[in-house]
Amino acid sequence: MNGPAGADDAGDVRSLLLDLDSTSPPHGSAGAAVMVVLRDGPRGVEVLLIERAVREGDPASGQIGLPGGRAMEGDRDLAATALRELAEEVGLGNADLHGPPRFVGFQEATVFSLRVGVFAAELDRAGRTPTAHDRGEVAATFWLPTSALRTSRKVRRDTTRGSLEVDAVVHDGHVLWGFTRRILLDFFRIAPRLEG
Repeated sequence: MNGPAGADDAGDVRSLLLDLDSTSPPHGSAGAAVMVVLRDGPRGVEVLLIERAVREGDPASGQIGLPGGRAMEGDRDLAATALRELAEEVGLGNADLHGPPRFVGFQEATVFSLRVGVFAAELDRAGRTPTAHDRGEVAATFWLPTSALRTSRKVRRDTTRGSLEVDAVVHDGHVLWGFTRRILLDFFRIAPRLEG
């Protein structure tokens, strides 16, 4: 997956999306899609994240992630998957975005054995406020300043391979690690500094 050129130094959202393609890969090219929703916030560029609801038997239970999910038969392409999931999980639709979603690339979600299409879009200034729309899937939403991605630390987490120390971003009590952290570090082209 390739992030936008110069993303690490970019000061605004539009410059991050400028060189990304608005053409979507077809349905069937990946098993799921996620959306990186961006805004120019009070702390610089911020990305919308969700805290997944706690559900027994769900490997993503309670984790921090991007809005998204599995492709369904009726989705015309991967962008449609990302937009459908965005609406279902946080109540945002095309009208809430400034321009069409941009295709970033594919990322492997090894825990789910899925190829995931990654899209990015800017929240329009007149767009609705994202909220946890489906409490069975999403417990909360929050904005993460991209500057928080620059520092990581070791955190113990339960994984499919047992309890392990993993590299994570910890911000306002939220722990971002694994697949979503990897997508965001790639997108913004950030090599985080590891704290003691």
